[in-house]
Amino acid sequence: MRFQSSSNCAERRDGLKPSLIVIHYTAMESAEAAIERLCDPEAEVSAHYLIAANGDVTQMVEEAARAWHAGAGEWCGLDDINSRSIGIELDNRGTHPFSAPQMDALENLLCGIMRRWDITPEGVIGHSDMAPGRKFDPGPHFDWARLARQGLAAPVGQGDAPEKLDWPSFRTAAQRAGFTAEAPDEVLLEAVRFRFRPYASGALSREDYAPLCQRTLRA
Repeated sequence: MRFQSSSNCAERRDGLKPSLIVIHYTAMESAEAAIERLCDPEAEVSAHYLIAANGDVTQMVEEAARAWHAGAGEWCGLDDINSRSIGIELDNRGTHPFSAPQMDALENLLCGIMRRWDITPEGVIGHSDMAPGRKFDPGPHFDWARLARQGLAAPVGQGDAPEKLDWPSFRTAAQRAGFTAEAPDEVLLEAVRFRFRPYASGALSREDYAPLCQRTLRA
């Protein structure tokens, strides 16, 4: 791991400590270009870590500090996600799968962060989870199931859908699972599918409820 300091950070507000890890993709041409931007004071954006496609890890902000990676959004009814989280950027444009070396490095990094800050698997979320419609990363190519199998992300629920499938019941299930940020119905469905059914399409179905029912993603 190398360290390249970014000045785009501050103290965490209200004495908060990390209880979440937010995973992003860079949507840039290279890891080097992304690091340059994340360390540019004029960009006013940063993350704690960036993992290149070859698995190289660069730390830009100390974990105890508040990096500027999440922006506006909400999770489990809580805002100011920057003060509550550690941000990890993955070198990926969102158009292709994440490489094996990159995923291996991510798993190692997650293990350490979760141990240091006592973060549960339920506290590992995607940018699109807390900002549906505004953000789409880490996107449909990200392998959440792989992380869940290793206890590095929340397992997928296996609950039953209600008899009546409609938007109010789906929104209630999603909110109970942590998806509390305001979003239109279709956008909320897209965010839930990014996380649990990345290649699903079409109308709201019983399968969209199953990951949400009888479980919670709360940190």
